[in-house]
Amino acid sequence: MTASLPGAHMREELHSQPQTWATAADLKAEQGLLPATGARVAVVGCGTSWFMAQSYAALRETAGQGETDAFAASEAFIDRGYDAVVALTRSGTTTEVLELVERIKGRIPTIGVIGDPTSPLVSLVDEAVLLPFADEQSVVQTRFATTALALFRASLGEDLTGAIADATAVLAEPGDDELRDAEQYTFLGRGWTIGLAHEAALKLRESSQSWTEAYPSMDYRHGPIAIAAPGRVTWQFGTAPEGLSAQVEATGARFEQRGIDPLADLVRLHRTALDRAVARGLDPDQPRNLTRSVILDA
Repeated sequence: MTASLPGAHMREELHSQPQTWATAADLKAEQGLLPATGARVAVVGCGTSWFMAQSYAALRETAGQGETDAFAASEAFIDRGYDAVVALTRSGTTTEVLELVERIKGRIPTIGVIGDPTSPLVSLVDEAVLLPFADEQSVVQTRFATTALALFRASLGEDLTGAIADATAVLAEPGDDELRDAEQYTFLGRGWTIGLAHEAALKLRESSQSWTEAYPSMDYRHGPIAIAAPGRVTWQFGTAPEGLSAQVEATGARFEQRGIDPLADLVRLHRTALDRAVARGLDPDQPRNLTRSVILDA
């Protein structure tokens, strides 16, 4: 495989995820830099990082670690008495994140979880958790996002052995042509997997210019199920509400759900997104209208 093939970087990076998760799980010192139990925390990011922030916030609060809110960096309500702000960014150059951290510097302790150790954010935050082994060349982000979430989960005391095994198994499977070629996709989640659903929808939009949507699972029946139809997919991350699969299947749509760790199921979506992009003659390493980092002019 060479980098000249469409999606070559994305393919290499998505297949490396079980190993990068294992590495993140072992980073005890870095996990120790994250907010302590009881701290009131805001987690901020943009795009994919915002969705991973949503998942971390739900996991941390559910684990009894303290109130945790997630915001898009451009729309963050920071002056609410937070004890710390966690800024998640692959590049460390995203304009909205840099502006937010500069604005609160000296007032609220900041912790950056960053892929690029040479980025300007490293010197702005009070503590930098660096994940250079998970940084990427592809514009479409896969392993940095999931590795950061693996780090967060490990910091909350979760054992990632099962998730790593599930992801390894998923990556060894043959492709699913019916799933790859669907007309439309809706992704659903509950609790911490709502962030995964939003990220899955974004991933397919970025990589293959596909029609995708995402909702909390229980809210899907309050209108969005109207678009379910033959040739379309409703994909549930984690456990589905009782009766939902039958309701979706009654529309003729495919209800997609696996009894595996939801983060590994996101890897399965990454694989589907790559296969769909390549089948459509697209290169997810250089998707239309996108760059690796959003840097706004002054």
